[in-house]
Amino acid sequence: MNRSPELELLAPARDANIGIEAINHGADAVYIGGPSFGARASAGNDVAEIERLVRHAHRFNARIFVTLNTILRDDELEPARRMVQQVYEAGADALIVQDMGLLEMDLPPIQLHASTQTDIRTPEKARFLEDVGFAQIVVARELTLPQIQAIANKLDRAKLEFFVHGALCVAYSGQCFISHAHTGRSANRGDCSQACRLPYTVTDAAGRIVAHDKHVLSMKDNNQSANLAALIDAGVRSFKIEGRYKDMGYVKNITAHYRKLLDEVLATRPALQPASSGKTTFTFTPDPDQNFNRGSTDYFVNGRQEDIGAFDSPKHAGVPLGWVTKVGKEHFDLELDDGVPPLHNGDGLTYFDLQQELVGVQLNTVSPLDNIGRRWRVMPNELMTSFKDLRVNTVLKRNRDMAWVRGLEKKSSERRIPVALHLTRTAAGLALSAQDSEGHRVTVHATHALDRARDSAKAEASLRDNLSKLGTTIFNAPAEAITLGGDVGACFVPTSVINPLRREAIEALEAERLRALPRLAPLPAVEPPALYPEDSLSYLANVFNHKAFDFYAKHGVKVIEAAYESHEELGEVSLMITKHCVRFSLSLCPKQAKGVMGVQGTIRAEPLSLINGNEKLTLRFDCKPCEMHVVGKMKRSVINQAHQASQAAATAVAPITFYRQRPVSPRS
Repeated sequence: MNRSPELELLAPARDANIGIEAINHGADAVYIGGPSFGARASAGNDVAEIERLVRHAHRFNARIFVTLNTILRDDELEPARRMVQQVYEAGADALIVQDMGLLEMDLPPIQLHASTQTDIRTPEKARFLEDVGFAQIVVARELTLPQIQAIANKLDRAKLEFFVHGALCVAYSGQCFISHAHTGRSANRGDCSQACRLPYTVTDAAGRIVAHDKHVLSMKDNNQSANLAALIDAGVRSFKIEGRYKDMGYVKNITAHYRKLLDEVLATRPALQPASSGKTTFTFTPDPDQNFNRGSTDYFVNGRQEDIGAFDSPKHAGVPLGWVTKVGKEHFDLELDDGVPPLHNGDGLTYFDLQQELVGVQLNTVSPLDNIGRRWRVMPNELMTSFKDLRVNTVLKRNRDMAWVRGLEKKSSERRIPVALHLTRTAAGLALSAQDSEGHRVTVHATHALDRARDSAKAEASLRDNLSKLGTTIFNAPAEAITLGGDVGACFVPTSVINPLRREAIEALEAERLRALPRLAPLPAVEPPALYPEDSLSYLANVFNHKAFDFYAKHGVKVIEAAYESHEELGEVSLMITKHCVRFSLSLCPKQAKGVMGVQGTIRAEPLSLINGNEKLTLRFDCKPCEMHVVGKMKRSVINQAHQASQAAATAVAPITFYRQRPVSPRS
């Protein structure tokens, strides 16, 4: 088990500017897409931007992880290797990987982290990934605390990472192929079409409607705020926030929220420490409910729950606001709930119509109807006839608070590293020592003849004031951390001498911190090569290139199938495997019926169907592991499109037919 004393808050970044603000708001590490091959296709960044982010992060001993977590075709392997070299030279600290083919390549000595796409659910697989060289491993979001603990107990060297906030993929990560089957857009290649957020009609084996037009595969958003201490006890050391597509306000707010929570835990556990430097203060009170969310759930961490789904809508309903008191031809009036902040022009409201569809209302102008800001008249930016079923007593929520949005558009945090300054007199003039809270220390000197001040108290106060002026740096020096040696406090030291000396000391200290920051070392693979926990792999292993095939063969796998994206799986297969169970969520699970008079033994886990227009999927239930399979087949149009693309670009190795059920000689 990993016994690192450090806790890491790992925040997402769509671009370098957002990544810098994640660091400023308390992140110990940031993960960001490189120029290509990341699992968020439209969230790539130039190497120069990665380097800019690295420079800022390293000032606080924070780390930057670059995502390269798609599966790769053979013709993409060399471009991927070149990209790895570039981001390594830019200073990136680690690479987040899904494709095992990369481990068979000549990469620079960059640390490797296992992506969520590697689908880590068992201690055996986690240990295997540690043994082949992964220094950090993010386990499946579906695991319970005991399951996480079992994995932590199996690890000797790798750090355990867990998602604590953000959108939830309903499938085990890396085990969803619906998008590719229906559209040709592969989730494993960073281009998911999010079929899980669509509405479906659920029918039983007899064709009877069980649920009509419900988003039965859409999950609420992950929120582990209440479980951080328990996750630490279970062995988690890196706390990951989802959201590389999210905006600046989300990253600021959610990073600040978890920074405060982790700091509260750290204050009670002196044996633990944050993974980076500095204390962060905020100009706002973090509130996860203010950002886009579908409601919150802690998913399976504390066992199977009944309320994990956002079945009515995959949109952001917002926080409770009030209710409608009057509906006019061009406006409507409302009254706010107790304690609700006032309305603002541009706010966004929502309500559910009589069919439980979420309706959004953007406010053009608002005006109070009383002196206490409780009753309001609002003019929406659309005709009132656009708002179906808006009537007196309709309950309203607010999903965009412009005051909140504008507040986070400004500077909203400050991150500083405590430093102690000691000024003393020398034979030649002055010596100023600066030491940060981690023990890095520098001393700089100034040659200047010193005379005694006429007013020693005033001179000392001025000296201390000038030494404390660290406003634009990453440091702060509390009054008690500024000390004066000998009689220097009684001397007159001109501002023109002390200010340059202070700047020189702070610049030298920051340079010393960067010099002393070690590069994260790769985790050596064990020898001889570890055996993979199974001796055969299906399309679920996402083997899409020769190098990945060679990797698994080297580690003892005898039968290796091609990835689903190779277009060899043309029949019906599991397009999604998920811990979420539609039967359970609709109260149709056979286990739920146990002990209920008159129904015991009459409810069986028979297949259900999901229908959306012309799309039809079958739900099959594997009750022993308590999992659901969404079964379907690849559209002929997708197959034809792939074949045409392959013929048009002969160098693009799309089908890899020789992998299919190819036996491999056992290792000698």
